[in-house]
Order: sequence, then C-alpha cells, then structure tokens
Amino acid sequence: MPRVLLADDDDAVGNMLQVMLERDAFEVVRAATVREALGRIATENFDVLVSDLHMPQAGDGFTVVSAMRHTHPDAVTLVLSGYPELDEALAAIRLQADEVLVKPIEIASLRKIIRDKMAHPAGHRPIPLESVASILERELDTTIYNWMALVEQDEELTRIPLSFQDRTGYLPNLLAAVIYRLRLPSIAKAHISSAAHAHGILRCQQGYSAAMMVEESRILQVSIFNTLQNNLSKVDFSKVLLDVMTIADEVDSQLKQAMLSYVDPTSLGTSSPVA
Repeated sequence: MPRVLLADDDDAVGNMLQVMLERDAFEVVRAATVREALGRIATENFDVLVSDLHMPQAGDGFTVVSAMRHTHPDAVTLVLSGYPELDEALAAIRLQADEVLVKPIEIASLRKIIRDKMAHPAGHRPIPLESVASILERELDTTIYNWMALVEQDEELTRIPLSFQDRTGYLPNLLAAVIYRLRLPSIAKAHISSAAHAHGILRCQQGYSAAMMVEESRILQVSIFNTLQNNLSKVDFSKVLLDVMTIADEVDSQLKQAMLSYVDPTSLGTSSPVA
C-alpha cells in the first residue's frame, strides 16, 4: 500500500483528500503544519507527498517539498497551489516538485497523476547539500547586511546614532560562535563567550537599554533564519531541525551572557554554560 504524506493546514480539504485517497488504497498520513511535516519526513518513509504550497503563509510548502526531495528523492512530490500566478515562487518549486497542481483539483485527476508518476519515476538527480554551518559561513556578510537593514527599520534602535561598524562590529564573532557550535556534537553545550561579554559592556557604554539588546538578539535570529530560507534548495534537511534548535539556544545563551556583562562587567567568570 503506497504511503502518502498529505501536508495541508485546511482541515476540510485535508479530510476530503484523505478519505478519497484511502478509498483508492493509499495509506495517508496527515500533517497540518510545516513542523509536523518535517518531523514525519525525517522519521518515516513515504512514496508520495501531496503538499499545499501555502500553509499558512505563501510559499511555506516549499520547505516541505525540499525536505521530501532531499530525504526521499524517489518519492512522487506534488504541490497544490491556489495561486498559480505566483511565478517567482513556483519557479523554485518546479525544480524539486514533480508537478504543481492548481486548486481545486478533481480527486480522480489527483489519483491518476499519482499512479502514473509512481509507474514512471522521473529519476531525479541527487541535489548537492550543504550543512547549515557551511551556509551561514558562506553567507556571513549577507546575514550581517540583512540584520542591519532590519535594525534600520526599528525606531527605538536607531535613536542611538552609530556607524555601520559600531553597530555591527560584534556580529562576525557572534556568528562565528554559532557556526562553531553547529559543528560540535549535538550534545555539546553553549560555552562562555568573550565576544558576548564584550558586546554587553559595549552596548551599555553606547546607551542601549536592556530591551534594545533583547530586540537586537531577536533580529539576529530572524536574519539567520532568513539566510537559511534563501538557501533552502541547498539545506541538508536530515539535520535542520536540530540545527535550528542549536542556533536558537546559542543566540539565547549569547544574549544571557551579554546581559550579565551589561549589568556587571566583571561577570564573565561567573557565567555558567547554558544547555
């Protein structure tokens, strides 16, 4: 019995597709979110993916499609889109999906497409993969410039006039620490960071509030994840969930250490590693 991963956040559509595909002798596994779909792809085997392209945001399904193509390259991968005019999104999708189908689609047509493509595999070439650490290392400057662009849109942060160097000077070292942490064994814990310690002291001297430091750290995570989003076709999805958790943990640990030195410049020796 062919196994189908059905990724759609619309319960009505998902229920209808599941019932009809199960009637046609498919085993259907449902996923209502991108996170749930990625978890299924990483731990289970599937012959077919049927994914909504927009769940809930436009293009979210691209993450699911990329993960399936990387993890199960021989699976039939079909994308459902209610907005076929979004050529800029679909162009990338078409490189990895077997076909993009326009909603609403007739169930009989969907069944026929699945059966035909399973009977005549496309023979996809393996897609070269990069680790998250390698992508961040290669895109270091881009991540910093994107971070700066987001900071410049924040009225509170820009109330303190700083040059580009004064604003971003600490970022290469903090990003280097993130990259280093990603390359450590998964059980490794965050270590005391002299860069984060120095950053907290500097921001205090520059007149930042604690809230401003927290906001800068949030923007850093957003910038890192934007970099990964822009390189989805190269991401090794077999490790991406663990890498995302590691990034969040490392950035939060750096913020904690920066806040400690912000309050007490002598606190470096008293900071504890954060799991």
